[in-house]
This record gives sequence, C-alpha cells and structure tokens, in this order.
Amino acid sequence: MTSKPRKIQTPSEPNRGQPLKLKSKRVIPSSIRSPRVSDRDKKPVSRGTSKHRIDPPSSPALKPAEDSDLIYGRHPVLSALETERRLNRIWITTRLRYDHRFHHLLMQAKENGTVIDEVEPKRLDQITDRANHQGIAAQVAPHEYIELPDLIAQAKSVTDPVIVVAEGITDPHNLGAIIRTAEAIGAQGLVIPQRRASGITSAVMKVAAGALEHFSVARVVNLGRALEELKEAGFWIYGTASTASEPLHTISFSGPMVLVIGSEGEGLSMLTQRSCDVLVSIPLLGKTPSLNASVAAGMALYEIYRQRSFNTLYLDKLQKPL
Repeated sequence: MTSKPRKIQTPSEPNRGQPLKLKSKRVIPSSIRSPRVSDRDKKPVSRGTSKHRIDPPSSPALKPAEDSDLIYGRHPVLSALETERRLNRIWITTRLRYDHRFHHLLMQAKENGTVIDEVEPKRLDQITDRANHQGIAAQVAPHEYIELPDLIAQAKSVTDPVIVVAEGITDPHNLGAIIRTAEAIGAQGLVIPQRRASGITSAVMKVAAGALEHFSVARVVNLGRALEELKEAGFWIYGTASTASEPLHTISFSGPMVLVIGSEGEGLSMLTQRSCDVLVSIPLLGKTPSLNASVAAGMALYEIYRQRSFNTLYLDKLQKPL
C-alpha cells in the first residue's frame, strides 16, 4: 500500500493558524475565535467549566442610555406635557398623578393616545436606572432638529439675535447646561456638529430642565461650512479661547452674532478659530487655567445680555420733567 503524499509547508505559504497583522485593520486574536470542530470531535461542555462560555444576552431594559428616548423628573416631563410634545408612555406614581400640576395635563395626554401607567417608585428606579426621577418618567419621540437655514430665518425675526455654536461638547450634562442658560438668557438657538459631539439625549433633556421645549437646535455635518453660512447671513462670529488677547468685557457686542464654545478639554479647533471674526477670553485671576465649557458659555452669554440690557433705553423708567 502506498502512503498518501504529505503536504510540506513552504516559507512563502502563510501560517493559517496565526492571524495576519494588517496595518490600520482590526485583527481579532485567534484565542477568542471559536475553533472549528468536526461532529465526531464534539464533546459536551459543562456550563460551569467552559473557558469560552458566552452568556446569553439579558433582556433589554429601559434605561436612559445615550440613544434613549426617556426623560424623567417633574420639570422636564411637565414642560413636555405643557407644550403637547408627543409622548408614547408615561410612568407616574399614584401620589403624583393626582397632583394639581399634572392631573389635567395627563388626562389631555391620554386623550391624545399616551399610555399612562401608575407604578411604584421601585419600578421607576428600574426604568431610570436609579436616577432622580422624582416620581415620573416619560418615553418621547426622538428630538427633532431644525435645519440651519430655518434656524437663521427664525433668529433673524428678532432684533440683534444670538446663536450659540457648541463644538465637540461630548458631556451631555455640559450640553444640557449650555442649552438651559442660552434659553434663559434669550438666545435664539444652538448649532451642534453631528460627529464627535453629544446629541440631544435623555441626559441633556434632564439637565436642560424643559428649556428644549422652547429652544431650537440645528445639527450640521460640517461646522466650518455652517459658520460660513452664518457669516453670509450677516452674523458676526465670536469664539471663546483661553489664549485670546481680547478680554470678554472689552468687546462691544452688537448686531446679529454667534458665540462659539469649544470642547471641554481642547477648546476650539484651529480650523474653527480661523472661521471666527474675533476670539475672546475670560480673564482668570486664580491658578485654575480654564473654565468648564458650560460655565464659560454662561459667563459670555450674560456679558452679552448685560451690554444689550444696559444699552436699551427704557422710556418708562426715565424721570419725568417737573
């Protein structure tokens, strides 16, 4: 009997047992790949001793994740009810349901198709992942962004509009705080990039405390192009940078303007700085080198409001001649 020829591996033939290392490609190590085993070699494996055991996926829980449509807390949900925002379901404790602030609005929402569930506080703890729900949570439709041309037209309907641009804000709490302050101060809207930045999530809605029900947000693909479009519409672009030579209080803010706030760690990118007409800084006297993005936005917005309020002539407060 003649034996079968044995294949000899040549140096030019790749080793099939090792993964190829490809530049700029993610390579999965062979140690975590499931080996191919023939039917006759299969052996029963105990679940307790399996080295490569993969647990079955747990049942999906309704949690306020980054892409969740859940809002919670009395003020955010109350604002959504008052503005008749489309709500799919509301979870509320029995005690809060008959509160005079919610009872009529809940009845109206139920007539519009919203499901109202009376639940125990423990159930709300599960739904919100033990967040500070204050006895109520709601599932809402995803946030509807406005187109930039529509935001510009809406802003220019008022005298001396202010639009805030947030570049690379990844912390939803910072973004929510910026929105809350901007709406309270009287800005007309916000522009955020689609990539490398937080969108309008449940955490942003919670921190904004209902401000998003009265505040427009545009999400753009190219932030530099958006700034050029704002310039063409007559807006003056002011960027905040810790290294800028122009202190905030020395600038005269007038006319339609855009305030650009940089990311938490790196601030404004060089490309965005070159798109700005003026770069301003907030003078700091302590040893802390920079401010939180939402704090810097609040200080700059208040300075804009202070100047415009000071320059406004209030005829009813003028002294009448004797």
